Amino acid sequence: MFTVTPIPAFQDNYIWMLKKPNSTEVFVVDPGDAAAVIATLQQQRLSLAGILITHHHADHTGGALQLSEAFQAPIYGPANSPFKGISRPLNDGDSCLVLGETLQVKRVPGHTLDHISYFLPGEVPQLFCGDTLFLAGCGRLFEGTPSQLLTAMRYFSRLPDVTEVYCTHEYSMANLAFAAAVEPQNIDIQQSIRQCQLKRDADQPTVPSNIAKERLINPFMRTATDSVRTAASQQQGAEVGDEEAVMSVIREWKNNF
Repeated sequence: MFTVTPIPAFQDNYIWMLKKPNSTEVFVVDPGDAAAVIATLQQQRLSLAGILITHHHADHTGGALQLSEAFQAPIYGPANSPFKGISRPLNDGDSCLVLGETLQVKRVPGHTLDHISYFLPGEVPQLFCGDTLFLAGCGRLFEGTPSQLLTAMRYFSRLPDVTEVYCTHEYSMANLAFAAAVEPQNIDIQQSIRQCQLKRDADQPTVPSNIAKERLINPFMRTATDSVRTAASQQQGAEVGDEEAVMSVIREWKNNF
């Protein structure tokens, strides 16, 4: 597994820096801000060996070309991405070698149509999921459909319980407030609110989460549960049937929450 360090960027982004013990080479995930990465590399006397992109939004790609040129580092990313700086295009089911570790690539469209995630199996697996999955939440559907988002959530939910979930925004408190509105009796959500608030009060990241926790607190991974289905039906003012319909209702609810 990697040693993973967050590099804060903009108002609430995290650029994840991946490193192996006894090495000075690193990869970064979704470097929207080149200056933040360069400052970290200089402070820690590290060298950039490569860049991983999950999707094309500028807050995830804005610094990639500058970093690639400065360090002669390849840019891995989705083959169908509108971002044209990718030198190592990846498709669903591909793998890529990162610092001696093999990451599995999975298409997880919804937030955008080009979105992919990177998964490192192991005793403590690690998932780099961009904006598709957040702690207690998911990315807004800018380009994709509720059906695509549901497929992505089903993929994530099948990953091992202990998988560390590295999303790229500090949205946890807002997501948990919504999750509590959907499931006000869910004690796991209430516990997560207390835990995350303590971290924010100490100016610490609330992430990574893990898959076991997300199955308990994330309404977008709980579309099959009676409590979430009931909440969706109440929000809609009519009975909501299948999981795709539940996903559609609660995503739109969150958009306006």
